[in-house]
Amino acid sequence: MSSSTSRPTAPVTLPGDPPGGRDAVAVWSIGVAVYFVAVIFRTSLGVAGLDAAERFHVNASALSTFSILQLLVYAGMQIPVGLLVDRLGTKKVLGIGVVLFTAGQLGFAFSPSYGTALASRALLGCGDAMTFISVLRLGTRWFPARRGPLVAQLAGLVGMAGNLVSTLVLARVLHSVGWTWAFAGSALAGAVVLALLVLFLKDHPEGFAPEPPQHQGAAYVRRQIAASWREPGTRLGMWVHFTTQFPAMVFLLLWGLPFLVEAQGLSRATAGDLLTLVVLSNMAVGLVYGQIVARHHAARLPLALGTVAATAVMWAATLACPGGRAPMWLLVVLCVVLGACGPASMIGFDFSRPANPAERQGTASGITNMGGFVASMTTLFAIGVLLDATGDDYRVAFSAVFVLQALGVGQILRLRGRAARRERERLVASRVETVHVPV
Repeated sequence: MSSSTSRPTAPVTLPGDPPGGRDAVAVWSIGVAVYFVAVIFRTSLGVAGLDAAERFHVNASALSTFSILQLLVYAGMQIPVGLLVDRLGTKKVLGIGVVLFTAGQLGFAFSPSYGTALASRALLGCGDAMTFISVLRLGTRWFPARRGPLVAQLAGLVGMAGNLVSTLVLARVLHSVGWTWAFAGSALAGAVVLALLVLFLKDHPEGFAPEPPQHQGAAYVRRQIAASWREPGTRLGMWVHFTTQFPAMVFLLLWGLPFLVEAQGLSRATAGDLLTLVVLSNMAVGLVYGQIVARHHAARLPLALGTVAATAVMWAATLACPGGRAPMWLLVVLCVVLGACGPASMIGFDFSRPANPAERQGTASGITNMGGFVASMTTLFAIGVLLDATGDDYRVAFSAVFVLQALGVGQILRLRGRAARRERERLVASRVETVHVPV
C-alpha cells in the first residue's frame, strides 16, 4: 500500500480552509452542547422503558414503537435536514431543532395516554434529527479539513456524555421524583442551550462565508441528493454507519435494560452500571479511533470491520451461554465492545466527507447518518416482535442483530473498491490544485 493512502485526505491546509483556533472551539462547543442535550432526551426512554410499559400499560411490541417511531422520524428527516443545513445554515436549523425536541420532552412528561406519548416522541425525534448534521457542518466550517475525523469523533463523544447523564442521573431522578417531574425538569436544559445558541453561535468565521446556492426549488434538491448519492464514498459511509451503530443504539435506547434485568437476572442498579460501562467505553474508544483515523486514513475500513466482527463474536458468545445466563465477566466484555460501535459509526462520515464538496456536506452527511438509524429502527422492531412471538425469548430476539450485520458487511465489501479509487482521484486532483495556487 502506498504511503499516500495512509495519510489524511487533507494533510495540508488548503486555500480557503478555516483557521480553527479558540474562536472555533468556542462556537463549536455551543453546537455540541445542543447535541449533548438532544442525546439526553433521545436516550431518556432507555432508562425508563420498564416504567413506560407500566405507565401506559403496553407490551413489548408497543413499547418498542416509542423508539421505532422516534427513529423513523429521525431517519426520515436526515436528507431534508442535510438540504436545510446546506441551504439555511447551521444556526437556523439548530434553533428549530432545540425548540422541537424540548417541546417533545415536555409533552412526554405530561402525556396522559399512549397516543400522546407517541406523538411527543415523534416531535422529539424531529428536533433531534436536526442536531448532529448541523454540528458536523459547524465543524467543517470552523476547523481545517485535516481536523475533520477528530472533530467528528469528539462530537460523538460529547453525545455519549449525554447518554451518560441519562444512565447515571436521569434514571435516579426518575425513581426519586417520579415520571412527570423527571422529564419536565430535564426539559429545562433545552431552554438553556437555546439561549446560548441565539446569543453566541455563528455559522462560519469572518471571511469564510460559503458561496450561496445557485439553484433553488425541487430541481436543486434533486441535484443535491443525486450528486451525493452518485459518489461511492457517500454510499460506503452510509453502509459503514448502518452496520456499526445499531447494536449499541438498540441496547442503550431500549432493549439493554430489559435484557439485563429479565433475561440475565440482574438488578436494575447492576444493569444501569453495565449501560454506563457501554457509554464510558464509547467515550474512551472515540478518542482513540479519532486519533488513528486522523493520522492513518487507511485504518478506516479495518477499524469499522473489526468492530463489527468483535460485536458479532461477543453477542454470539453471550447468547450461546447455557441456560441463557451469561457470566458477569462476559457481560462486562460485551458492554465494553458495544462501546466501540458509536466511534466506529463515525468512520462512515470519514468516507462521505472527502467524497463531496463543501456545498454538499450537509446532504451527504444526512444520507450517511440515515444508515445507522434505519438499522436501529429495524432491529428495535424485530426484537419487540420476536419477544412477543416467542414468549420473551431474548436469545431468539437478539439474533436479529446478526442478520443486519451480514447485510451491511456485504454492501461494504461491494463498495469499498470503487470508493477507494474515487477518493484517490480526488486526492491527486486536490494536490495538483494546491501546487498551482500562487503564493
